[in-house]
Amino acid sequence: MATSSVCSICGEQDSWRHSLIDCNMSRCVWALAPETLREHMERTAEPDAKQWIFVMIESLSKEELTRCFVTLWAIWYARRKVLHEDHYQSPLSTHSFIEAFLRDLEISAPKKEKIAGPRPSQPAVPWIPPPSSHVKINVDAAVAKHSETGAIAAVCRDKDGCFLGASALVIAGITDPGTLEVLACREGLALAEDLQITHARVASDCLEVVTALKSENLGWFALVLNEIKYRCSRLTSVSFVHERRVSNVEAHSLARASTSRHFGRHLWLVESPDPLCIPLWWTEARRCRGRTCRIPRTCRAVSCSIAPPAADRRLAGSAAAAAAADAPGIPQE
Repeated sequence: MATSSVCSICGEQDSWRHSLIDCNMSRCVWALAPETLREHMERTAEPDAKQWIFVMIESLSKEELTRCFVTLWAIWYARRKVLHEDHYQSPLSTHSFIEAFLRDLEISAPKKEKIAGPRPSQPAVPWIPPPSSHVKINVDAAVAKHSETGAIAAVCRDKDGCFLGASALVIAGITDPGTLEVLACREGLALAEDLQITHARVASDCLEVVTALKSENLGWFALVLNEIKYRCSRLTSVSFVHERRVSNVEAHSLARASTSRHFGRHLWLVESPDPLCIPLWWTEARRCRGRTCRIPRTCRAVSCSIAPPAADRRLAGSAAAAAAADAPGIPQE
């Protein structure tokens, strides 16, 4: 039994999260895991272990959840070897064990009988439409791999899936996933004001932030959440919902691609930042699922270092409406 609350491996304060995720030994193993899984775990800051597991079960696919739990088990086993037998195992060896175990699980899984039938012409698109009177704004955040840079993004569509606008904010020095997710929700409301939208549904794949917005306990980012609630009071109807990451692909792709852009705010009105990965109509996304947003440099983007004042946003919204009226193939209500 340990006599101290200090981690015997790295000397930091020990806890279940430190042992399995934040310790240097654990981080080296997670660095070899898929990046999307690692990012999702880092920004899920639930302090209670049982609740953290429930969040993982709700937000991860079956394959990702299996990999997550097997990795946690392998890290715990490797730590026990170090603490009780003084036997150190390299992160690559632990990762190789995880991959071999997952392959064995896949081989031993019972095979499902394939039932002959007509193949669907196209897979279902994961985007979830909003209520008929609202527009949908998907938001997400990303952190640059090789610099202290964070990026947040928002993509807006109407109830029929028609692209209305998108925005991204590139910030220097902020790399905390939770903080960026909160700022992404704020950016979604800023985009709603740019487009002169009064009824909006903002969707995020960060359950912690959505829960905080719906409760009185605002947590450690209370100041930003208070600003978000103030912005909500300026709109007629705003709701925040949590969705799985598979339904938030466009915003995540835009946020990740924006980490390589220059600092400041970038705004796309009417025209998509990348028509291939963020098409004008969401039904077109069936042909490009899983691709990485490239954001062509020639796109019509309005860039600024800070969010424009309200008057400028109203002007931008009017310009967007006028441009939409002239754009072919985009019906007007």
